[in-house]
Amino acid sequence: MTGDEKLHDKLTPPEVVRQLDRFVVGQVAAKRAVAIALRNRWRRREAPPEIRDEILPNNILMIGPTGVGKTEIARRLSRLARAPFLKVEASKFTEVGYVGRDVESMIRDLVELGINEVRAEMRERAGRQAEQKAEDRLVDLLTPNVRTEVPGDPGGSEEQADEEASIIAVDDSGVAEKLPVPRAESLRDELRAGKLDRRWVTINVSAKGGVFFDLFASSGMNTMDPGLQGSLEKMMPKKSKRKRLRVSEARRILIDQEVERLIDEESAVEEGRRRAEESGIIFLDEIDKIVAGGREHGPDVSREGVQRDLLPIVEGSQVPTKHGLVSTDHILFLAAGAFHHARPSDLIPELQGRFPIRVELDSLTAEDFVQILTEPECSLVKQYTALLTTEGYELVFEHEAIVSIAELAEQVNDKTENIGARRLHTLLSSLLEDVLFEVPGLEEKRIIVTRELVEERLAKLADDVDLSRYIL
Repeated sequence: MTGDEKLHDKLTPPEVVRQLDRFVVGQVAAKRAVAIALRNRWRRREAPPEIRDEILPNNILMIGPTGVGKTEIARRLSRLARAPFLKVEASKFTEVGYVGRDVESMIRDLVELGINEVRAEMRERAGRQAEQKAEDRLVDLLTPNVRTEVPGDPGGSEEQADEEASIIAVDDSGVAEKLPVPRAESLRDELRAGKLDRRWVTINVSAKGGVFFDLFASSGMNTMDPGLQGSLEKMMPKKSKRKRLRVSEARRILIDQEVERLIDEESAVEEGRRRAEESGIIFLDEIDKIVAGGREHGPDVSREGVQRDLLPIVEGSQVPTKHGLVSTDHILFLAAGAFHHARPSDLIPELQGRFPIRVELDSLTAEDFVQILTEPECSLVKQYTALLTTEGYELVFEHEAIVSIAELAEQVNDKTENIGARRLHTLLSSLLEDVLFEVPGLEEKRIIVTRELVEERLAKLADDVDLSRYIL
Protein backbone atom coordinates (compact mmCIF):
# COMPACT_ATOMS: atom_id res chain seq x y z
CA MET A 1 0.00 0.00 0.00
CA THR A 2 1.47 3.37 -1.02
CA GLY A 3 1.74 6.38 1.26
CA ASP A 4 -1.03 8.14 -0.68
CA GLU A 5 -3.39 5.16 -0.22
CA LYS A 6 -2.62 4.98 3.52
CA LEU A 7 -3.32 8.72 3.81
CA HIS A 8 -6.72 8.43 2.18
CA ASP A 9 -7.62 5.34 4.22
CA LYS A 10 -7.21 7.54 7.30
CA LEU A 11 -8.98 10.59 5.86
CA THR A 12 -12.57 9.46 6.27
CA PRO A 13 -15.11 12.32 6.45
CA PRO A 14 -15.41 12.13 10.27
CA GLU A 15 -11.60 12.19 10.57
CA VAL A 16 -11.36 15.22 8.25
CA VAL A 17 -13.89 17.06 10.43
CA ARG A 18 -11.92 16.14 13.57
CA GLN A 19 -8.72 17.48 11.99
CA LEU A 20 -10.43 20.72 10.95
CA ASP A 21 -11.82 21.10 14.49
CA ARG A 22 -8.23 21.50 15.68
CA PHE A 23 -7.95 24.82 13.84
CA VAL A 24 -11.47 26.10 13.09
CA VAL A 25 -14.21 26.62 15.69
CA GLY A 26 -17.79 25.71 14.76
CA GLN A 27 -19.03 25.84 11.14
CA VAL A 28 -20.02 22.15 11.20
CA ALA A 29 -22.01 22.29 7.94
CA ALA A 30 -19.07 23.69 5.97
CA LYS A 31 -16.65 21.15 7.46
CA ARG A 32 -18.95 18.24 6.60
CA ALA A 33 -19.38 19.49 3.02
CA VAL A 34 -15.64 19.80 2.30
CA ALA A 35 -14.93 16.48 4.06
CA ILE A 36 -17.38 14.67 1.78
CA ALA A 37 -15.98 16.45 -1.29
CA LEU A 38 -12.44 15.38 -0.37
CA ARG A 39 -13.44 11.75 0.21
CA ASN A 40 -15.37 11.66 -3.08
CA ARG A 41 -12.17 12.48 -4.94
CA TRP A 42 -10.52 9.36 -3.56
CA ARG A 43 -13.67 7.33 -4.28
CA ARG A 44 -13.58 8.49 -7.91
CA ARG A 45 -9.98 7.35 -8.33
CA GLU A 46 -10.97 3.91 -6.97
CA ALA A 47 -14.05 3.64 -9.21
CA PRO A 48 -14.09 1.35 -12.30
CA PRO A 49 -12.28 2.92 -15.30
CA GLU A 50 -15.40 2.96 -17.48
CA ILE A 51 -17.17 5.41 -15.14
CA ARG A 52 -14.23 7.15 -13.46
CA ASP A 53 -13.93 10.04 -15.92
CA GLU A 54 -17.69 10.69 -15.78
CA ILE A 55 -17.65 11.44 -12.04
CA LEU A 56 -17.17 15.18 -11.62
CA PRO A 57 -16.41 17.02 -8.35
CA ASN A 58 -19.21 18.75 -6.48
CA ASN A 59 -17.93 22.30 -6.20
CA ILE A 60 -18.89 24.18 -3.04
CA LEU A 61 -20.08 27.76 -2.48
CA MET A 62 -19.51 29.01 1.07
CA ILE A 63 -21.61 32.00 2.12
CA GLY A 64 -20.84 34.04 5.23
CA PRO A 65 -19.33 37.25 6.57
CA THR A 66 -15.59 37.83 6.64
CA GLY A 67 -13.52 36.28 9.40
CA VAL A 68 -15.72 33.26 10.14
CA GLY A 69 -13.36 30.59 8.80
CA LYS A 70 -14.03 30.20 5.05
CA THR A 71 -10.41 30.64 3.96
CA GLU A 72 -9.00 28.67 6.90
CA ILE A 73 -11.23 25.67 6.16
CA ALA A 74 -10.05 25.60 2.53
CA ARG A 75 -6.39 26.07 3.49
CA ARG A 76 -6.40 23.33 6.14
CA LEU A 77 -8.26 20.99 3.79
CA SER A 78 -5.50 21.30 1.17
CA ARG A 79 -2.86 20.48 3.78
CA LEU A 80 -4.76 17.40 4.87
CA ALA A 81 -5.10 16.24 1.26
CA ARG A 82 -1.47 17.16 0.43
CA ALA A 83 -2.83 18.61 -2.79
CA PRO A 84 -1.83 21.67 -4.83
CA PHE A 85 -3.85 24.56 -3.42
CA LEU A 86 -4.31 28.04 -4.88
CA LYS A 87 -6.21 30.93 -3.31
CA VAL A 88 -7.27 33.67 -5.71
CA GLU A 89 -9.55 36.66 -5.38
CA ALA A 90 -12.20 36.68 -8.08
CA SER A 91 -12.24 40.48 -8.06
CA LYS A 92 -8.70 40.55 -9.53
CA PHE A 93 -9.81 38.99 -12.80
CA THR A 94 -11.15 40.93 -15.78
CA GLU A 95 -13.03 39.90 -18.87
CA VAL A 96 -11.00 39.10 -21.97
CA GLY A 97 -10.35 42.39 -23.76
CA TYR A 98 -10.00 44.42 -20.55
CA VAL A 99 -6.71 45.28 -18.86
CA GLY A 100 -5.94 42.84 -16.04
CA ARG A 101 -5.46 39.13 -15.36
CA ASP A 102 -7.43 36.55 -17.31
CA VAL A 103 -9.08 33.67 -15.45
CA GLU A 104 -6.92 31.02 -17.13
CA SER A 105 -3.90 32.34 -15.25
CA MET A 106 -5.12 30.60 -12.08
CA ILE A 107 -4.82 27.20 -13.77
CA ARG A 108 -1.29 28.01 -14.91
CA ASP A 109 -0.44 29.08 -11.34
CA LEU A 110 -1.94 25.85 -9.94
CA VAL A 111 0.17 23.73 -12.30
CA GLU A 112 3.33 25.59 -11.26
CA LEU A 113 2.46 24.96 -7.61
CA GLY A 114 2.03 21.25 -8.31
CA ILE A 115 5.37 21.06 -10.13
CA ASN A 116 7.14 22.97 -7.35
CA GLU A 117 5.72 20.54 -4.76
CA VAL A 118 7.09 17.57 -6.70
CA ARG A 119 10.46 19.29 -7.12
CA ALA A 120 10.58 19.94 -3.37
CA GLU A 121 9.92 16.25 -2.65
CA MET A 122 12.63 15.22 -5.13
CA ARG A 123 15.06 17.69 -3.55
CA GLU A 124 14.39 16.23 -0.12
CA ARG A 125 15.03 12.68 -1.38
CA ALA A 126 18.18 13.78 -3.19
CA GLY A 127 19.45 15.89 -0.30
CA ARG A 128 21.95 13.46 1.24
CA GLN A 129 23.40 12.43 -2.10
CA ALA A 130 23.68 16.07 -3.19
CA GLU A 131 25.45 16.99 0.05
CA GLN A 132 27.98 14.21 -0.53
CA LYS A 133 28.66 15.34 -4.11
CA ALA A 134 28.95 18.98 -3.03
CA GLU A 135 31.38 17.95 -0.30
CA ASP A 136 33.51 16.06 -2.86
CA ARG A 137 33.63 19.14 -5.09
CA LEU A 138 34.64 21.37 -2.19
CA VAL A 139 37.42 18.98 -1.19
CA ASP A 140 38.70 19.06 -4.78
CA LEU A 141 38.58 22.85 -4.79
CA LEU A 142 40.38 23.11 -1.47
CA THR A 143 43.07 20.60 -2.40
CA PRO A 144 45.75 22.60 -4.26
CA ASN A 145 47.25 21.26 -7.46
CA VAL A 146 50.95 21.63 -6.45
CA ARG A 147 54.01 20.21 -8.21
CA THR A 148 56.97 19.79 -5.86
CA GLU A 149 60.57 18.98 -6.56
CA VAL A 150 62.82 17.55 -3.88
CA PRO A 151 66.57 18.27 -4.20
CA GLY A 152 68.42 15.29 -5.62
CA ASP A 153 65.23 13.69 -6.87
CA PRO A 154 63.77 15.60 -9.88
CA GLY A 155 60.70 13.39 -10.02
CA GLY A 156 60.15 13.43 -6.30
CA SER A 157 58.25 10.77 -4.38
CA GLU A 158 54.63 10.89 -3.32
CA GLU A 159 55.54 10.61 0.35
CA GLN A 160 58.10 13.42 0.08
CA ALA A 161 55.67 15.61 -1.87
CA ASP A 162 52.99 15.14 0.79
CA GLU A 163 55.50 15.97 3.49
CA GLU A 164 57.31 18.95 1.99
CA ALA A 165 54.77 20.61 -0.37
CA SER A 166 53.06 23.73 0.91
CA ILE A 167 50.42 26.31 -0.03
CA ILE A 168 50.09 29.97 0.74
CA ALA A 169 46.88 30.97 2.64
CA VAL A 170 45.86 34.60 3.07
CA ASP A 171 43.58 35.51 5.99
CA ASP A 172 41.09 38.40 6.24
CA SER A 173 43.75 40.86 7.37
CA GLY A 174 45.88 40.14 4.28
CA VAL A 175 48.61 38.25 6.17
CA ALA A 176 50.07 35.35 4.16
CA GLU A 177 50.87 32.09 5.90
CA LYS A 178 52.72 29.06 4.57
CA LEU A 179 50.72 25.91 5.26
CA PRO A 180 51.38 22.25 4.44
CA VAL A 181 49.28 20.63 1.71
CA PRO A 182 46.50 18.78 3.55
CA ARG A 183 45.38 15.30 2.66
CA ALA A 184 41.85 14.92 1.21
CA GLU A 185 40.51 12.99 4.20
CA SER A 186 41.78 15.50 6.76
CA LEU A 187 40.25 18.26 4.63
CA ARG A 188 36.94 16.43 4.61
CA ASP A 189 36.96 16.12 8.40
CA GLU A 190 37.74 19.83 8.83
CA LEU A 191 35.05 20.71 6.28
CA ARG A 192 32.41 18.73 8.18
CA ALA A 193 33.52 20.33 11.44
CA GLY A 194 33.07 23.82 9.95
CA LYS A 195 36.72 24.74 10.39
CA LEU A 196 37.05 25.74 6.74
CA ASP A 197 33.87 27.83 6.46
CA ARG A 198 35.81 31.09 6.18
CA ARG A 199 38.18 29.87 3.45
CA TRP A 200 37.67 31.24 -0.09
CA VAL A 201 36.92 29.13 -3.19
CA THR A 202 35.97 30.01 -6.77
CA ILE A 203 33.01 28.23 -8.37
CA ASN A 204 30.76 28.55 -11.41
CA VAL A 205 27.42 30.19 -10.60
CA SER A 206 24.53 30.32 -13.06
CA ALA A 207 23.58 33.84 -14.11
CA LYS A 208 19.81 34.14 -13.86
CA GLY A 209 17.75 36.12 -16.32
CA GLY A 210 19.03 38.47 -18.97
CA VAL A 211 18.20 41.60 -20.89
CA PHE A 212 15.79 39.72 -23.14
CA PHE A 213 13.59 38.37 -20.34
CA ASP A 214 13.94 41.51 -18.24
CA LEU A 215 12.37 43.38 -21.14
CA PHE A 216 9.36 41.05 -21.20
CA ALA A 217 9.08 40.99 -17.39
CA SER A 218 8.84 44.77 -17.28
CA SER A 219 6.06 44.69 -19.84
CA GLY A 220 4.15 41.84 -18.17
CA MET A 221 5.46 38.50 -19.37
CA ASN A 222 2.41 36.72 -17.93
CA THR A 223 0.46 38.00 -20.90
CA MET A 224 2.73 36.13 -23.39
CA ASP A 225 1.35 32.96 -24.96
CA PRO A 226 2.40 30.06 -22.66
CA GLY A 227 3.68 27.91 -25.52
CA LEU A 228 5.77 30.75 -26.94
CA GLN A 229 7.11 31.59 -23.49
CA GLY A 230 8.23 28.00 -22.90
CA SER A 231 9.89 27.80 -26.33
CA LEU A 232 11.80 31.05 -25.79
CA GLU A 233 13.02 29.90 -22.37
CA LYS A 234 14.43 26.72 -23.93
CA MET A 235 16.06 28.64 -26.79
CA MET A 236 17.89 31.10 -24.55
CA PRO A 237 21.41 29.86 -23.66
CA LYS A 238 22.14 29.27 -19.99
CA LYS A 239 24.97 31.48 -18.80
CA SER A 240 27.34 31.01 -15.88
CA LYS A 241 30.06 33.11 -14.30
CA ARG A 242 33.00 32.49 -11.98
CA LYS A 243 32.47 33.77 -8.45
CA ARG A 244 34.73 33.83 -5.39
CA LEU A 245 32.82 32.84 -2.25
CA ARG A 246 33.31 31.68 1.31
CA VAL A 247 33.18 27.91 1.74
CA SER A 248 30.00 28.16 3.82
CA GLU A 249 28.17 29.99 1.04
CA ALA A 250 29.72 27.92 -1.74
CA ARG A 251 28.57 24.72 -0.03
CA ARG A 252 24.94 25.89 -0.18
CA ILE A 253 25.20 26.81 -3.87
CA LEU A 254 26.97 23.56 -4.78
CA ILE A 255 24.31 21.52 -2.97
CA ASP A 256 21.59 23.34 -4.94
CA GLN A 257 23.46 22.66 -8.18
CA GLU A 258 23.83 18.97 -7.38
CA VAL A 259 20.17 18.68 -6.40
CA GLU A 260 19.14 20.21 -9.73
CA ARG A 261 21.31 17.67 -11.54
CA LEU A 262 19.71 14.80 -9.63
CA ILE A 263 16.13 15.94 -10.28
CA ASP A 264 14.39 14.42 -13.30
CA GLU A 265 12.78 17.61 -14.58
CA GLU A 266 10.57 15.83 -17.11
CA SER A 267 9.15 13.51 -14.45
CA ALA A 268 8.62 16.45 -12.08
CA VAL A 269 6.64 18.38 -14.69
CA GLU A 270 4.53 15.36 -15.62
CA GLU A 271 3.75 14.44 -12.00
CA GLY A 272 3.07 18.06 -11.01
CA ARG A 273 0.66 18.51 -13.89
CA ARG A 274 -1.09 15.24 -13.02
CA ARG A 275 -1.51 16.33 -9.39
CA ALA A 276 -2.96 19.66 -10.45
CA GLU A 277 -5.46 17.93 -12.73
CA GLU A 278 -6.45 15.12 -10.36
CA SER A 279 -6.06 16.64 -6.89
CA GLY A 280 -5.84 20.42 -7.35
CA ILE A 281 -7.99 22.73 -5.22
CA ILE A 282 -8.75 26.32 -6.19
CA PHE A 283 -10.29 28.65 -3.62
CA LEU A 284 -12.17 31.50 -5.31
CA ASP A 285 -12.55 34.18 -2.67
CA GLU A 286 -14.78 37.26 -2.96
CA ILE A 287 -16.89 35.71 -5.70
CA ASP A 288 -19.69 38.07 -4.70
CA LYS A 289 -17.55 40.97 -5.99
CA ILE A 290 -18.05 39.82 -9.60
CA VAL A 291 -21.84 39.85 -9.33
CA ALA A 292 -23.38 42.56 -11.52
CA GLY A 293 -25.62 45.04 -9.75
CA GLY A 294 -28.33 44.92 -12.37
CA ARG A 295 -26.90 47.68 -14.59
CA GLU A 296 -25.96 47.02 -18.21
CA HIS A 297 -23.09 49.50 -18.47
CA GLY A 298 -19.91 50.44 -16.66
CA PRO A 299 -17.86 47.95 -14.60
CA ASP A 300 -20.81 45.56 -14.17
CA VAL A 301 -20.39 44.50 -17.79
CA SER A 302 -16.85 43.32 -17.05
CA ARG A 303 -17.97 41.55 -13.86
CA GLU A 304 -20.52 39.45 -15.72
CA GLY A 305 -17.90 38.83 -18.39
CA VAL A 306 -15.59 37.36 -15.71
CA GLN A 307 -18.38 34.98 -14.73
CA ARG A 308 -18.75 33.89 -18.36
CA ASP A 309 -14.98 33.36 -18.59
CA LEU A 310 -15.01 31.33 -15.36
CA LEU A 311 -17.80 29.07 -16.55
CA PRO A 312 -15.87 26.85 -19.02
CA ILE A 313 -12.99 26.44 -16.54
CA VAL A 314 -15.25 25.41 -13.67
CA GLU A 315 -17.33 23.06 -15.80
CA GLY A 316 -14.24 21.49 -17.39
CA SER A 317 -12.02 22.54 -20.27
CA GLN A 318 -8.47 22.36 -21.63
CA VAL A 319 -6.27 25.30 -20.61
CA PRO A 320 -2.98 25.92 -22.47
CA THR A 321 0.11 26.26 -20.28
CA LYS A 322 3.83 26.21 -21.09
CA HIS A 323 3.80 22.56 -19.95
CA GLY A 324 1.00 21.57 -22.35
CA LEU A 325 -2.78 21.42 -22.14
CA VAL A 326 -4.21 21.00 -18.64
CA SER A 327 -7.67 19.58 -18.04
CA THR A 328 -9.83 21.26 -15.38
CA ASP A 329 -12.47 18.50 -15.33
CA HIS A 330 -11.52 17.19 -11.89
CA ILE A 331 -10.14 20.28 -10.15
CA LEU A 332 -12.18 21.07 -7.03
CA PHE A 333 -13.40 24.67 -6.84
CA LEU A 334 -14.34 26.18 -3.48
CA ALA A 335 -15.93 29.61 -3.83
CA ALA A 336 -16.69 32.00 -0.98
CA GLY A 337 -18.30 35.36 -0.53
CA ALA A 338 -20.02 37.52 2.07
CA PHE A 339 -22.90 38.46 -0.30
CA HIS A 340 -23.78 41.59 1.68
CA HIS A 341 -24.99 43.55 -1.34
CA ALA A 342 -25.90 40.67 -3.62
CA ARG A 343 -27.29 37.15 -3.46
CA PRO A 344 -25.94 33.87 -4.83
CA SER A 345 -28.94 33.85 -7.17
CA ASP A 346 -27.51 37.01 -8.80
CA LEU A 347 -24.71 34.93 -10.33
CA ILE A 348 -25.39 33.89 -13.92
CA PRO A 349 -27.53 30.71 -13.87
CA GLU A 350 -24.92 28.58 -15.63
CA LEU A 351 -22.29 29.40 -12.99
CA GLN A 352 -24.75 28.79 -10.16
CA GLY A 353 -25.29 25.28 -11.52
CA ARG A 354 -21.55 24.57 -11.31
CA PHE A 355 -21.61 25.10 -7.51
CA PRO A 356 -24.30 22.59 -6.52
CA ILE A 357 -23.40 22.53 -2.82
CA ARG A 358 -24.05 25.70 -0.82
CA VAL A 359 -23.27 26.07 2.86
CA GLU A 360 -23.91 29.10 5.00
CA LEU A 361 -21.39 29.90 7.73
CA ASP A 362 -22.65 31.37 10.99
CA SER A 363 -21.62 34.71 12.44
CA LEU A 364 -19.42 34.35 15.51
CA THR A 365 -20.67 34.97 19.05
CA ALA A 366 -18.82 35.73 22.28
CA GLU A 367 -18.83 32.01 23.14
CA ASP A 368 -17.21 31.25 19.78
CA PHE A 369 -14.55 33.89 20.42
CA VAL A 370 -13.70 32.28 23.78
CA GLN A 371 -13.19 28.95 21.99
CA ILE A 372 -11.14 30.59 19.24
CA LEU A 373 -8.82 32.14 21.83
CA THR A 374 -8.29 28.94 23.82
CA GLU A 375 -8.96 25.73 21.86
CA PRO A 376 -7.17 25.77 18.47
CA GLU A 377 -3.56 24.57 18.44
CA CYS A 378 -2.38 27.89 17.02
CA SER A 379 -4.72 30.26 18.86
CA LEU A 380 -3.74 33.90 19.27
CA VAL A 381 -3.24 33.45 23.02
CA LYS A 382 -0.76 30.62 22.39
CA GLN A 383 0.98 32.66 19.67
CA TYR A 384 1.57 35.67 21.92
CA THR A 385 2.66 33.38 24.76
CA ALA A 386 5.22 31.75 22.46
CA LEU A 387 6.50 35.14 21.27
CA LEU A 388 7.23 36.34 24.81
CA THR A 389 8.75 33.00 25.78
CA THR A 390 11.57 33.75 23.34
CA GLU A 391 12.45 36.77 25.53
CA GLY A 392 12.34 34.74 28.74
CA TYR A 393 8.89 35.98 29.88
CA GLU A 394 5.79 34.03 30.87
CA LEU A 395 2.48 35.45 29.60
CA VAL A 396 -0.61 34.23 31.46
CA PHE A 397 -4.23 35.01 30.50
CA GLU A 398 -6.84 34.59 33.23
CA HIS A 399 -10.08 32.98 32.01
CA GLU A 400 -12.09 36.06 33.00
CA ALA A 401 -9.79 38.19 30.85
CA ILE A 402 -10.39 35.95 27.82
CA VAL A 403 -14.15 36.13 28.37
CA SER A 404 -13.94 39.92 28.57
CA ILE A 405 -11.94 40.09 25.29
CA ALA A 406 -14.52 37.86 23.60
CA GLU A 407 -17.42 40.00 24.80
CA LEU A 408 -15.70 43.18 23.60
CA ALA A 409 -15.03 41.58 20.19
CA GLU A 410 -18.72 40.75 19.78
CA GLN A 411 -19.70 44.25 20.96
CA VAL A 412 -17.39 46.05 18.50
CA ASN A 413 -18.46 43.79 15.62
CA ASP A 414 -22.11 44.63 16.34
CA LYS A 415 -21.48 48.38 16.53
CA THR A 416 -19.15 48.68 13.52
CA GLU A 417 -18.27 46.36 10.65
CA ASN A 418 -18.52 42.65 11.42
CA ILE A 419 -15.04 41.29 10.59
CA GLY A 420 -15.45 38.10 12.59
CA ALA A 421 -12.44 36.57 14.33
CA ARG A 422 -10.12 39.16 12.78
CA ARG A 423 -11.42 41.55 15.46
CA LEU A 424 -9.46 39.52 18.01
CA HIS A 425 -6.19 40.46 16.29
CA THR A 426 -6.86 44.17 16.71
CA LEU A 427 -8.04 43.81 20.31
CA LEU A 428 -5.04 41.76 21.42
CA SER A 429 -2.62 44.05 19.59
CA SER A 430 -4.03 47.08 21.44
CA LEU A 431 -4.15 45.19 24.76
CA LEU A 432 -0.53 44.00 24.65
CA GLU A 433 1.02 46.99 22.90
CA ASP A 434 2.81 48.34 26.01
CA VAL A 435 4.05 44.90 27.06
CA LEU A 436 5.42 44.09 23.59
CA PHE A 437 7.14 47.48 23.49
CA GLU A 438 8.74 47.31 26.95
CA VAL A 439 9.97 43.69 26.81
CA PRO A 440 12.78 42.76 27.45
CA GLY A 441 13.20 45.75 29.72
CA LEU A 442 10.52 44.68 32.25
CA GLU A 443 11.81 43.36 35.57
CA GLU A 444 8.80 41.14 36.29
CA LYS A 445 9.20 37.94 34.28
CA ARG A 446 5.61 36.75 34.77
CA ILE A 447 2.99 38.92 33.06
CA ILE A 448 -0.63 38.25 34.02
CA VAL A 449 -3.50 39.56 31.87
CA THR A 450 -6.52 40.15 34.11
CA ARG A 451 -10.08 41.27 33.42
CA GLU A 452 -9.28 44.61 35.04
CA LEU A 453 -6.38 45.16 32.62
CA VAL A 454 -8.61 44.34 29.64
CA GLU A 455 -11.30 46.77 30.76
CA GLU A 456 -8.74 49.46 31.50
CA ARG A 457 -7.08 49.16 28.08
CA LEU A 458 -10.04 48.35 25.84
CA ALA A 459 -13.43 49.12 27.41
CA LYS A 460 -13.38 52.86 26.65
CA LEU A 461 -12.27 52.25 23.07
CA ALA A 462 -15.03 49.70 22.57
CA ASP A 463 -17.71 52.02 23.98
CA ASP A 464 -16.68 54.93 21.74
CA VAL A 465 -17.98 54.01 18.29
CA ASP A 466 -15.86 56.61 16.48
CA LEU A 467 -12.65 55.45 18.17
CA SER A 468 -13.56 51.82 17.51
CA ARG A 469 -13.84 52.47 13.80
CA TYR A 470 -10.28 53.80 13.61
CA ILE A 471 -8.44 51.83 16.32
CA LEU A 472 -10.27 48.51 16.82
